[in-house]
Amino acid sequence: MKKKIKAISTKALVLTFGIGTLFSCVSDKDSPGLEFMPDMYRSPAIETYVDYGLVKQSINVEATMTQSAKHPPLYTIPYQGKIHELEFYLPYHRQVTSFAPITHGLRADQGWNISEDPSGDYFKAAEDKNPIVLTEENQKEIFSSGKELYEINCAHCHGEKGNGKGPMVLSGAYLGVPDYANLKELADGQVFYSIFYGKGMMGAHASLLNKKEIWTVVHYINKLRFEDYGAESLNDEVVSDSTAVETGE
Repeated sequence: MKKKIKAISTKALVLTFGIGTLFSCVSDKDSPGLEFMPDMYRSPAIETYVDYGLVKQSINVEATMTQSAKHPPLYTIPYQGKIHELEFYLPYHRQVTSFAPITHGLRADQGWNISEDPSGDYFKAAEDKNPIVLTEENQKEIFSSGKELYEINCAHCHGEKGNGKGPMVLSGAYLGVPDYANLKELADGQVFYSIFYGKGMMGAHASLLNKKEIWTVVHYINKLRFEDYGAESLNDEVVSDSTAVETGE
């Protein structure tokens, strides 16, 4: 009796394996064969705010370019679970130039803070200080993160050394990208403002980088702008300023 059960089990196993093998064979050599629940591990590439009309493998052509997801309400604050970093997720209080809806596609109905002034708050942004304070303990990590973000988002135009000679510039696609060495007079807040809202031919990076990431990039750009930029040099400046106040100079 046990032998019969074992024989039946063996035949059933062989039959199952054989059927599975036959069903997995297809004429297309590039096909992986029969896939069980492919949506579980083969997700389609989705573009933000676009409804491709793909429902149960059926494509609605008319809906392929129709916006589905909506922009979040104005001044919505994303919850990140880090209360001590809440300021990084608050809305940016500076207004963009009045030309931004035309030059950079930043419209008020999408939540962008548009000014009536052609220069916006660019000059006022000089008052803003980098909330990420460099210390001897954290500067290595900050510069490393800043470099990674810079190489992904900036180096193609500004160049790895910040000299304005990135691949896009050398190809002739863009002109007029400045050398950071010639922008030493710009305050950190103005550098942040330019990255956040865009400036000239550069588009807004607010949708690509959050405020913490942009401030991190500002630190790295300063490392390209100034020689010996770091926690030690910044602390020397603070000591120098405080000394001047104390001596009445």
